[in-house]
Amino acid sequence: MKRFIGISILLFFCFNGFGQYSQYVNPFIGTTNFGTTNPGAIVPRGMVSVTPFNVSGSDINKYDKDARWWSTPYSWDNSYLTGFSHVNLSGVGCPELGVILLMPTTGKVNADHKQYGSVMKNQKATPGYYATNLEKYSIKAELSSTKRTGISRYTFPKGESNILLNLGLGLTNEVGAKVRIVNNKEIEGSRMTGTFCYNDGSERPVYFVARFSKPAKNFGVWKNMPKLQAEAAWSKTSGEYKYYDGFTREMFGNEIGAYFTFDTEENEQIIVEVGVSYVSIENARLNLKAESNDFDFEKTRAEAEKEWNDILGRVKVAGGTKDQKTIFYTALYHTQIHPNIINDVNGQYPAMESFEIKETNDCNRYTVFSLWDTYRNFHPLMALLYPQEQLDMVRSMVDMYKESGWLPKWELNSKETHVMEGDPSIPVIVDSYLRGLTDFDVEAAYAAMYKSATMEGKNNKLRPDIDHYLAEGYVPIEEEFDNSVSHALEYYIADWNLAQFAKALGKKADYQKFLNQSLGYKNYYSKEFGVLRPKLADGTFLKNFDPKQGENFEPCPGFHEGTSWQYTFCVPHDIKGLTKIMDGKKNFVSKLQKVFDEDLYDMANEPDIHYPFLFNYFKGEEWRTQKEVRRLVDEYYKNAPDGIPGNDDCGTLSAWIVYSMMGMYPVCPGDTDYALTSPVFDKITIELNQEFYPGKKLEIVTKKKNANDIYIKSIKRNGSNHSSYFINHDDLVKGGTIEFELKSSK
Repeated sequence: MKRFIGISILLFFCFNGFGQYSQYVNPFIGTTNFGTTNPGAIVPRGMVSVTPFNVSGSDINKYDKDARWWSTPYSWDNSYLTGFSHVNLSGVGCPELGVILLMPTTGKVNADHKQYGSVMKNQKATPGYYATNLEKYSIKAELSSTKRTGISRYTFPKGESNILLNLGLGLTNEVGAKVRIVNNKEIEGSRMTGTFCYNDGSERPVYFVARFSKPAKNFGVWKNMPKLQAEAAWSKTSGEYKYYDGFTREMFGNEIGAYFTFDTEENEQIIVEVGVSYVSIENARLNLKAESNDFDFEKTRAEAEKEWNDILGRVKVAGGTKDQKTIFYTALYHTQIHPNIINDVNGQYPAMESFEIKETNDCNRYTVFSLWDTYRNFHPLMALLYPQEQLDMVRSMVDMYKESGWLPKWELNSKETHVMEGDPSIPVIVDSYLRGLTDFDVEAAYAAMYKSATMEGKNNKLRPDIDHYLAEGYVPIEEEFDNSVSHALEYYIADWNLAQFAKALGKKADYQKFLNQSLGYKNYYSKEFGVLRPKLADGTFLKNFDPKQGENFEPCPGFHEGTSWQYTFCVPHDIKGLTKIMDGKKNFVSKLQKVFDEDLYDMANEPDIHYPFLFNYFKGEEWRTQKEVRRLVDEYYKNAPDGIPGNDDCGTLSAWIVYSMMGMYPVCPGDTDYALTSPVFDKITIELNQEFYPGKKLEIVTKKKNANDIYIKSIKRNGSNHSSYFINHDDLVKGGTIEFELKSSK
C-alpha cells in the first residue's frame, strides 16, 4: 500500500503542471523523519488548514499519537485515516490542536474512529489543495481553504452516505467540546485546545460553524458514555457511543460529535464549508460569510493557488534541477505557514494571556511564535523577502507585551507555553529594527526588553534564573539536567542585541551595560576540554563531564537537546572573543572543522545551525563554508517525505535551506551582515518591497562550468569586485546584481 501511494504521488508531481511556482512545491516533504510538517490545504499565513488526520485508531499505522510523544496530525508512514482536522500546527515538537475533524462514510452511522476509519490511497497535494481516496467507502475527499475557512468536497457512491463531525479526537491534550445542530444544513460549536508540551496554562477554545451544500435526510449528535459499574445491568449504552437522533439542543462532553446522513447518487458531491474563530461562534460565522465562495470548490482552490503563486513568486530561480527547485520552493512554502493570523475578518482576536477580546485595524495579529528556533534565521528571511509580514509580527509581539506585561517566548493562540530557553523576542525585534523595519512602538519594545533583562528572578517570567547571571555573569548548574548553560547562552545573545538596540536609540550607558553582560559566556570555557562546560555556583566546573553527552536527545547536564560541541560555537555575537579564548584562528578553525569531520554536528539542532558559516570570519578559510554548506544541502535535504533533516520548527530548517541555496546566511541576529557562500542556482531574482526598500529587485547570478564547481573564484557587486565574504542587508536591499564565479577546487 505504501509503495502504491508513493508511486501515485511521484507520478502526480512528474506530470502535474498546475501552477507556475506551486508546481515546484511538494507538501509531502517533511511528513516523515520527524519533520512534523503536514500536507494539508492551507493558504499563506492561514488560520485554518484542512489536514488529513491519520495518527490514531489502528495498529496498521506505524505511529500512533497515544503510543509515544507525537506532534503532528499526519505521518507519511501511516495509511489509516480518521478524518480531516481544521486547525493544525506544522513543524512543531509537541502535540496541540488537530481538532474539528470531518469524516465522510457510508452505511450505518458509527462514531467510533477505530471502526469508521479507512485506508487512504492516491494522495495528491499542491499548495492549497489535498485529495485522497478512502478505500473502505469508495469516497474521494478533496480539501482546500481560505485564511479562516476550510472547504471539503466529498464524492460519494450511490446509497446512504454520512458526514461525521468528531469533536472528541485531536492531538491536543485538552478535552471538552460543545456542539449544536442549527438545522439540516448547519452546525456550530467549540472545542477546547491547549496544554502544549504538557504545560498547563495555554488552554483556549476554538469556535466553528459548518454548513453543507445539501440538506441532510437525517442528523443527530453522539456522546461516548462512561463505562458503568453496578448500573451497567440497566444501561444499553454503558461504555458505548450513544446517539441522539434529531437532537438540536446544545450537547456538551469530552467525546461528542454529530452526524449528517444523505441519500446520494453515484458520484454525487457534497461540499462542507467550515469557518473558524478563536473569539466566538458569531465570528466564526462572520468569517465563513466573508470568505466563502458559496460552495464553489474550484474557485476556492484557484484562489488558494493564486495566493501561493503570488507569495512564492517573490523569489524566482533559474537553473538547477527540478528536485533542487522543488526543495527550494517547498522550503519557502513552509516558511509561509507559521506564524499565522489569529484575527477575524472584523479585526477581533483574543488578547495575550487573557480572554479579553481586542481588535486590530491596521495590521494582522499573528500567532504561533516558536521564537527559540525562528529568531536565528526565519525572521531575518521574512524581513528580507516579506517585510510587511515581519513588521506585523513585530507589532504583534509588542502588543503581547502591552496585554500581558511580557514579550512572548513560545506563544500559541495568545497564550504563553513557556517552552524552550532564553529571551528570544529580543533578537527578533532588534534585528528587524536594524534592518529598517521601525514602524512599531519602539519605546514600549525597549521597556519590555529592559524589564526581562534586569528584573530579579522570582518575578521574571522570561529569565527566572537571572540572579546569579547578573551577579556573576553566568547561570550555575543546580540540578543534574537543568539546561543552565543553554539558558545563559540565550541570555548572552539577547543582551548583545539589547545593547545594539540601546546604541541605536542613543542609550549609551545601557549599551555598555548589556554589551558587558553579553560576554559572560567566557565563564564557561574550559581549557581542559576546549569547549563550554557547566559551572557550579562556587565557580568550579562540573566534574565527570563528557562533551559528547546529549547526542540523540539524551539528557545532558547544562545543555538542552544537544551536546557541549553543539553549543560551544553558539556565540555568534562575539566570534572574535571566542577565537581569542580558543588561542587563535588556527585552533578555532581546527576545532570547528572537527565538529564536521567527527560527526559532532547536528543539522536539525538550532544552536549549531550557523556553524558552517563561521569559517567566513577567517581569511583563507572561507572555502570550508562553501564545502560544508553544499555537503549539508545535498546530504540532508531531498524531494521526498524524509527530505527535511528533522523537526522543521515552524520553518527554521526550511529558512536555512532557502538561505543556503541562495548563497547567503544571517549568522547572528542583530548583525545585519550576511555570510556569503556559493549559490545552487544559475540565477535568483528577489523582488524587493519598495514600500520598505529602495531597490526594485536583487539578482544573484552564478557562473560555473560544471556541477562540481562549488568554490567561489570571485564575487562582483554591480560589476565591481567585492572582496569580502560578507555583505550587508542595506546593500542588498538597494538591489542590483551580485555575481559569483565558481570553480571546482578551493
